[in-house]
Amino acid sequence: MVERNRTDHSGRRRTAPARPAEAAAPGWSVRSAPRAANLLILAAGIAVAAAAVAPIVVHWLTNPPDQRMVDLEVYRDGGRAVLRGAPLYELLTQPPQLLPFTYPPFAAVLAVPFTLMSWGAAQVTWMALLYVALAAAVWLSFRDLVRRAGRWAPLALGALVGAAAWLVPVYDQARFGQVGVFLMVMCLADCCARRPRWPRGLLVGLAVAIKLVPGVFLIYFWITGRRDAAANAVLTAAVATLAGFALLPADSVDYWFGALLEGGDRTGAVNGTTNQAINGMLARIYLPDAVTSLLWLALAAFVGYHGFRLARRATALADATAPGPDARAALLAGVAITGLLSVLLSPVGWIHHLVWIVPVIGAVVGDGRDTRRCQYAGLIWLYFLFPLPWWGTRLIGPEHSIPSQVTGRIIQDAFGLAALALIAFLGRRLLHRMAGARVPEDPSRRDAEVGTLSA
Repeated sequence: MVERNRTDHSGRRRTAPARPAEAAAPGWSVRSAPRAANLLILAAGIAVAAAAVAPIVVHWLTNPPDQRMVDLEVYRDGGRAVLRGAPLYELLTQPPQLLPFTYPPFAAVLAVPFTLMSWGAAQVTWMALLYVALAAAVWLSFRDLVRRAGRWAPLALGALVGAAAWLVPVYDQARFGQVGVFLMVMCLADCCARRPRWPRGLLVGLAVAIKLVPGVFLIYFWITGRRDAAANAVLTAAVATLAGFALLPADSVDYWFGALLEGGDRTGAVNGTTNQAINGMLARIYLPDAVTSLLWLALAAFVGYHGFRLARRATALADATAPGPDARAALLAGVAITGLLSVLLSPVGWIHHLVWIVPVIGAVVGDGRDTRRCQYAGLIWLYFLFPLPWWGTRLIGPEHSIPSQVTGRIIQDAFGLAALALIAFLGRRLLHRMAGARVPEDPSRRDAEVGTLSA
């Protein structure tokens, strides 16, 4: 070993080993090794997510042209109508779908960039943006669980994105080319960011301007004491809507005083299996229209009142809890309850609107230290992994017995009924558990080492 001379404090000269040479491999240093390893882990996380979503993407992008991403076609036709100056709410997509444009005029303006692409490029772009948005939603929903993975966080996030992609509501987002994941991410970010870099409420306001369903978050902001956020959301939605009036005055009048009031006549059959809202479940009982309407108003008022109370309770617990995983899980529970209400209280709440199951599972699992909560989260994921409502339709028909048909009707409402149950579960049992009311203490709650997934 190479030695070099050194003088100690007594003035005598002594020898000391030289530092090992770092030039054995050009451009490589000891410090660069962890950085390279982290890049490999990041690449592995992306690869895991890509491998999970690839079969979905390939399936729908190679499906017959008239059976894939039909809602994206609606958006593009809306954008074309804007560019041509054609009546927005008189258009129908090409046969066999013949779908109308059902969104506010502001949404049609945002769709214009996709009309400047070829149909193939628009589909690929939409798919890419969809899964980027899903990754953001998974991060916002499972932040504490992912952080516990330490340097393996990208791999954990990739696995969670892959698992979320196969949930039926998320899968249907790719199937139809829907906008639901984007709206969910906007609402999640606006409600859950601790210190947003934008005026809180801005993103919810934009979401409302694109589609009216996220308007339930205006109520959420108000009842949880976030009055400034509610005001910002209303102001943003109003400005975007007025911009729609300025750009498309005739279409805006047609929408707000015509198309909006047509309801199910434009959006599709209210009693169809895919409508898992309270209104859809009641419509499938086939009572007289007046009775169905009265029942819907009564049940919507009941579910809305108790649901928003539970959302407020969850948020109050989050505000009263020291910053940490439990506080974030409680806040996420309140937001997820509100998201489920947006589906249940709407006249039509399609299966693909139930992407709010992603933050529901995130709120239940928390940081992953509670074994029982992880089990609950796993069961919820498994439940929404299968198209249960469509299985129910196989038991309905004159060739089946009465008990079979009754069972089929219940299974046909499986996702809507589950959404109702999850509101109660999040607002009561989960919050009760997080508030420390369980006896005896769950041994799975013992502290884990930082940067690991051990319990």
